Amino acid sequence: MRKVVILFVAVFAAAQFAWAKAGGGDVVYEQKKAGKVTFSHESHVGMGLKCTDCHDALFGAKGQHKPATMAQMQKGQSCGACHDGKKAFAVKGNCNSCHKK
Repeated sequence: MRKVVILFVAVFAAAQFAWAKAGGGDVVYEQKKAGKVTFSHESHVGMGLKCTDCHDALFGAKGQHKPATMAQMQKGQSCGACHDGKKAFAVKGNCNSCHKK
């Protein structure tokens, strides 16, 4: 009986992992002048990124990240660590890619 319970738990855990969506959901940053920015965890994970590629090195845990200025991003901080024009589209000159009014 114990083996059956262990097998059931293992299969259930594997199924949960396989069907899980990217955690974190969407994060919305309200920007009065430039328009809000919606960050999609799912789209970034869908490109092959792992949670640990950004957390905790760049952004910390939930509620710990403080939005960076565009100048800071252009220097490679926050989103600019990847959005540098090499790994991903650059933050400079691509306003409409992130900011929606």
